[in-house]
Amino acid sequence: MKLSMTALMGSAALALMATTASAQTSACLITKTDTNPFFVKMKEGAEAKAAELGVTLKSYAGKIDGDHESQVAAVEACVADGAKGILITASDTKAIVDSVKAARDAGVLVIALDTPLDPIDAADATFATDNFQAGLLIGQWAAATLGAEAANAKIAMLDLSIAQPSVDVLRDQGFLQGFGIDLADPNKWGDETDPRIVGNEVTAGNEEGGLKAMEALLAKDPDINVVYTINEPSAAGAFEALKAAGKEGVLIVSVDGGCPGVADVRDGVIGATSQQYPLLMASLGIEAIAKFAADGTKPAPTEGKAFFDTGVALITDKPVAGVESIDTAKGTELCWG
Repeated sequence: MKLSMTALMGSAALALMATTASAQTSACLITKTDTNPFFVKMKEGAEAKAAELGVTLKSYAGKIDGDHESQVAAVEACVADGAKGILITASDTKAIVDSVKAARDAGVLVIALDTPLDPIDAADATFATDNFQAGLLIGQWAAATLGAEAANAKIAMLDLSIAQPSVDVLRDQGFLQGFGIDLADPNKWGDETDPRIVGNEVTAGNEEGGLKAMEALLAKDPDINVVYTINEPSAAGAFEALKAAGKEGVLIVSVDGGCPGVADVRDGVIGATSQQYPLLMASLGIEAIAKFAADGTKPAPTEGKAFFDTGVALITDKPVAGVESIDTAKGTELCWG
């Protein structure tokens, strides 16, 4: 994959605070939190593109990842304000569907960013990383890194939320398939029977959650040697728990590609991460809303997919044969946060 900084300009965030640019077209950005660097960068990109195109932007964010009620309130506020379009990273991809339908019925263009709704066609469009591919890459890398010892792995699965939003399921299931583990129901995590899986714990996508989840799984099996994490903040927490338990050297893999995460790969905290591009997601979303407001055109998905794929790249300084990757120097050029 060829990536350039010019191509990676976009953004997002939510917490009942509004940002404005001047114009006739109005849009809303609704993210899971306003603290995760991924969503902070989304917001910056959305604001920049909105200012460039003369779109008035209001941004909303949940108090924590999983704050569904605040997102419902934000959607309702955006419709009441006469927004032409809503960009949303849903905390609960199933429960938000009724609110999204009401917005669409009112003539609002709704675009899911990063996290597809369930079903995906509940939104007018989705701009996202191929999250299954992101998980697949780190699973393939981990299996190839372990070699023959992959057959004896003891794997900790650090997921996002008990609500199992689509991004959570896709990354988890992609990792397992990449590692060579048979999936049960690919539409949910935690039902696999492979004895190599020690267990699943949720992290809320933050460092404290990662630490607590790792502690719980270490109590279950202190010989864990592979850790899958939903994102890099949870990976950082897992590393701290492992270090406190004297378990340094455990293989940790993750997804995001933020600058702190890329630095953790460089420093050996994380073995490999899949980098995604929130700036591109958000800027494309604002462009799509502006075009919809101008002539009613709705965005089309990437050919052969149900969403517009904004790209993913594996970052590691320990490449393996058969798994395409870029190093941390290149990852630093493309990172965010």
